[in-house]
Amino acid sequence: MKQIAVLLLFLVVVSCQYFDVKKTTPEAILREELKTFNWNEIDNYPSFSVCESLQFKHDIKDCFETTLANHISERLQSQAIIVSQDVNDTIMLSFLISETGELEINAIEIDSITTHEIPNLKASIVESLNTLPKILPAVKRGQHVKTQFKLPIILKVN
Repeated sequence: MKQIAVLLLFLVVVSCQYFDVKKTTPEAILREELKTFNWNEIDNYPSFSVCESLQFKHDIKDCFETTLANHISERLQSQAIIVSQDVNDTIMLSFLISETGELEINAIEIDSITTHEIPNLKASIVESLNTLPKILPAVKRGQHVKTQFKLPIILKVN
């Protein structure tokens, strides 16, 4: 009987390792979550108030880009631009929208011939961006996030 008691006690002590609870630190949880986190996708694109009624992500993105391009186009068309030769260029506008909805221009890529023909073009684009309506920032997992965009602007002046 004594041997059975010792054997049972031995088995209980040895089997305690199966009852060990694995402790997880907040840092370990964060590291694991960051592995599965897709940094290149957002839940909701930035938008303007005219785009808020849309429900689908791609529709909101299209509305944002169209509204932005139309605003820049209207501002440029309202100016009297006189050129000595035809200008047909694609301007690449690279910008960042902050978590608060502020637009920050990273770069405006304009061909040298276009810059020569329309020297104040860059200033006109910056001015048009400064008059944009309020931008609602992008959302990822319930948090406002920065987003970066490249927008081509097709310029044709005869």
